[in-house]
Parts: sequence; structure tokens; C-alpha cells
Amino acid sequence: MHHRYVFVGGLHRSGTSVLARAIAAHPEVSAIRDAPVPENEGCYLQGAIPHTALHGRPMHFATDPAQHLTEGHPLDSLATRQRMEADWQPWFDPDRPWRVEKSPVNLTRMRLYQQLFPLSQFVVILRHPQAVTAAVGGWVADPGPALIDHWLAAHHRMAQDLAHLHAALVLRYEDLVADPAGTLARVMAFLSLTPTAPPEPLTDGNARHAPDAPRMSSAQIRAAARWGYGPDLDVTPWQPLVSHPLRTVRDRVAVPA
Repeated sequence: MHHRYVFVGGLHRSGTSVLARAIAAHPEVSAIRDAPVPENEGCYLQGAIPHTALHGRPMHFATDPAQHLTEGHPLDSLATRQRMEADWQPWFDPDRPWRVEKSPVNLTRMRLYQQLFPLSQFVVILRHPQAVTAAVGGWVADPGPALIDHWLAAHHRMAQDLAHLHAALVLRYEDLVADPAGTLARVMAFLSLTPTAPPEPLTDGNARHAPDAPRMSSAQIRAAARWGYGPDLDVTPWQPLVSHPLRTVRDRVAVPA
């Protein structure tokens, strides 16, 4: 069977695991489960692309030039693809046509992965920068304002990468938890799959991070507005970003049935 890959990426604590589980609940999608690695992240289960905890440091990796893997990289080769597929093979159901692989570092590897897997598709999930900063506060020693700057720089780079991708969808955590069925319907439309019900109840975890959320500067507020985010964890309406070779698919994602 020929398999298709959907790669889910985003900064740590942005909702990548929740989203990947929702996609994997579809009967035509297989996912990595019960692996002896953090959060079933496929980046740890392959040996083609070097990956350690330092390669994927929370709130550092996404602006590290060495972690921005694109076309023409030394790892852009058939040997890389063959090694990755061989290493991942035991973790996926061979009878399901789609495979979802979730690792935060996918955020900076999409352009290389598109070269390795030309029919792959990418889903990026965002979460309010103040919520992400508060959620990872116990993991990193950097001050809050610097972490928000990292969030903004990471997604600015991601937005630039989107122009190079054939099939990419950018969603927000806040929209997923506010409307799980509608958001998941967009994802399934993007993958040309029949919509399914959300596999688990979802609750908005942003409120519990409010006491620890650092304030944003005026410049940070202006930059975050691009994604529908404002001060004090405010979220405004925002249309998901989608690219796909087929206009019919783009239209279905924009207005899910």
C-alpha cells in the first residue's frame, strides 16, 4: 500500500498532541502509539535526521538556524527518506493509507519533509503566546518577554515557509477547543477524508495560565494581532490559513460542510 503522511507541528504546549490524537481517530489514519519516547514523537524514532533533546529545546529550536531544514539540505536525499520510513514502519498500521506523525520540530522541517515525501501535507497549530509562555515557564529559564519574542519570531519564519509548501493548514488551539467538530471537519476536508466526531472532550486550558502569563509590550501586541491574538490572552476571530493544489479542497477547508 502507498502511504500518505500528514505532519503535525507547533511550539511545545501549543496543542500538537491533542490535534494529532484527533486526526488519528479517523479509521483511515494510523499514528505512533505507546512508543518509549516523549509524547510519541516520531523525531525520536528515526535515525536519519539527528535528534536529541538539544535539537528540540522548547522555546529555542524554532529560531535556531541549524534546525531550519529546507530544500537542498545535505539530508535532502532518497537515503534519508528510506531510513525514516524503515525506522517508522514498525510504529504504523500498514493497512491504513494515512500516517500522522507529530513532533514540535516539524514546524521547522516542513520544507525538507516535502522534498522527502512529495505528497505529504502539513498541519500547524498555534496557541496564544502568553499561554504558551506560561505553560513552558517551568521548563526554561528565559524571561517571559524573551519567550514571547521567540513565539513571534518562530511563527514569522513559519509564515515565510508556507509560500514553499503545496499543502499546509494553520489552525489555532483556541478554535479547536471552542469548536472541536468544526475545526476537525476543516482538517478532514484538508486531507480529503470523511469528517469524524472528536475522539475526546476538549477544554480550554488558557484560563489557568492567566496568573502566570507575562504582559506583552506594544510591539508584541501589534505582531501577535496577525494571528488574532491580543493582550491579556484575548482571542479575536481569525480565518485558518490553507494552501492546497486543488481549489475544491481549499474551498471545503474555508467553509467546512
